[in-house]
Amino acid sequence: MTSTLARWRYLGSEEVLRRSSQALSVIGGHAYIFGGELRPREPRDSAVHMVELQGVLSERNLLTGNGLTTMFPDRMSLNSLPIKLGPSARVGTATTTVGSNVYMYSGRGGTAMAPIDEAGCVWRFATDSQTWSLLHPKDDQASYPQARSYHCSTSDGLSKIFIHAGCPVSGRLSDLWSFDTNKCMWNQLTSAPDPPRGGTSMAYLNGKIYRMGGFDGKHELGGVIDVYDVEIDAWQSIEFVPDGVQGPGHRSVSTLLTLRVNGRSSLITMFGESDPSSLGHEGAGKMLPDAWIWDLENQTWSKVVPRDEAPQPRGWFDADVVVYEESDAIVVQGGLGESNQRLDDLWLGEFAHTD
Repeated sequence: MTSTLARWRYLGSEEVLRRSSQALSVIGGHAYIFGGELRPREPRDSAVHMVELQGVLSERNLLTGNGLTTMFPDRMSLNSLPIKLGPSARVGTATTTVGSNVYMYSGRGGTAMAPIDEAGCVWRFATDSQTWSLLHPKDDQASYPQARSYHCSTSDGLSKIFIHAGCPVSGRLSDLWSFDTNKCMWNQLTSAPDPPRGGTSMAYLNGKIYRMGGFDGKHELGGVIDVYDVEIDAWQSIEFVPDGVQGPGHRSVSTLLTLRVNGRSSLITMFGESDPSSLGHEGAGKMLPDAWIWDLENQTWSKVVPRDEAPQPRGWFDADVVVYEESDAIVVQGGLGESNQRLDDLWLGEFAHTD
């Protein structure tokens, strides 16, 4: 059985990054962090926090027979951008990227912490000019996704972003939508397999969207990778044993990302909540410490073994991929720890199979 080693490096902590239910996206050598909360149901701020990762990208990856020997910088470089003209403060939103732009849809905010309804508009943050703009649907009579929070988003890297699931005013959703960022048009796609859920995760690769986990209002979900084929607008499901030995256990508010490990296309899921708190949004449930790699070609799981230190268990965090020449790394930031404290840290990890 293939095992996977992880080399994690703690890049630092900043009080201004202490938050959960935030959104993080990586473009080039920077991570862009927006939204989240420090206290339950109170959006923390409306600034964009930009973390410099260029020093990480300039280092050479060295994979040896004993694992990973990459050198990382000792500290992160943080620049907070208090942009005046931009989206309101919010939690439970989701961002994704196309080119040099970050795209965001809805979220939860205001004193009532209700889903933010912006009539189908999408926020775009242009990283080259560090400015926000609000994209209005071209056809103001066409349907668009309900306002929601704790949904997920991904993109095809070309022109389309995808919005899925989450929590509207009441209940949970299983719908899937695409938004063409060039034409500013929404298109409703085939909904994902039930049950409807919030706190789920999805990722795009080569014309397919992969979805895992979530919370249906009673239970954490798992044991299935749901796969959406963009070309034929249809879903299929791949089942596995979610026992923590043969495959990852049930979880929500985790992450799912596509990355290359030893040059092989893979999915990674990590951390998250396996049992909800009895206090609901006011408390922390059972947080998971593990990470798993799914080899897309062989359709097999391998549990990640940290070589040294690793991020503490958490949920309600965010993460994204940092692209290298042959392999990729993962940035993990903040979230909610098991003692119900918001975390202010940032980690970078990379992974290698040892056959």
